[in-house]
Amino acid sequence: MAEKIATREAYGETLRELGHRLDKIVVLDADLSTSTRTALFAEKFPLRFFNLGISEADMIGTAAGLAASGYIPFVSTFGVFATGRVYDQVRNSVAYTNLNVKIAASHTGLTVGEDGASHQTLEDIALMRVLPNMTVIVPADARQTACAVEAAVEHKGPVYLRLGRSKVPQVIPPGLPFEPGKAQILREGQDLAFVATGIMVGIALQAAEMLDQEGLQAAVINMHTIKPLDRELLAETARKTGAIVTAEEHSIIGGLGGAVAEALAEDYPVPLLRVGVKDVFGESGSPQALLDKFGLTADNLAAAGKRAFQKKKG
Repeated sequence: MAEKIATREAYGETLRELGHRLDKIVVLDADLSTSTRTALFAEKFPLRFFNLGISEADMIGTAAGLAASGYIPFVSTFGVFATGRVYDQVRNSVAYTNLNVKIAASHTGLTVGEDGASHQTLEDIALMRVLPNMTVIVPADARQTACAVEAAVEHKGPVYLRLGRSKVPQVIPPGLPFEPGKAQILREGQDLAFVATGIMVGIALQAAEMLDQEGLQAAVINMHTIKPLDRELLAETARKTGAIVTAEEHSIIGGLGGAVAEALAEDYPVPLLRVGVKDVFGESGSPQALLDKFGLTADNLAAAGKRAFQKKKG
């Protein structure tokens, strides 16, 4: 069994490490630093940590001011607050001005669990990727989260990092190069391809193993960056396999599935099925129970893979 680590934990640890190397990094939180794990940074660098309280709009505005003054601010809170509650501030104070603010949102998707629908943001990728200048990254595991945080520091401009509450397996091979906007081929296959993001990458790998037992070779692409989307690799994969299944812990509207559908429609149309949450709100329950209920499982992905394969045969 692969070791399980929450991506929010890797975020906090990487931020603390970077704080030793880069004195321009400052961190802001909205009274949730224990949960977002920015408390790890605050403990080491109290003069570069700012708790704005339950005042998320002020937090984004303050971060914009710090960025305009030459700092590299990371702002953190739960995903539902980091995108929905502060959309006007993110749009006008960060994206429109193209300021160097990094929004690292934890507790995203269904796996927030028992906190329920009010806190399970299933629309954050859609909200962030529609904004000009915004880069949107959804790491697959803790190892990739560390790479994504470092890449966000290097990138000049706004970045949205989507992180999770629950512990997830390590599925990205050590040392695999990470570059925003460049997807990763984790498994080769010629019959169909799973294009997955976030926690669904590990589940897609499981589904591909299941299909292998039935004689179908499924490629697995880790589309860790939703914007800019790796359209070149996506089109190449479509040409090679002829059928695509997307997988995300997000609404199929406007997220990875929507982005892939838009790109394929223009670049290389092939049969496409989208696995994600189907235009409904979440509900309270354990993370695994919710993934099961909403069909974000290896069994359901494998079934979708078989349907996509049949579609390309006409």
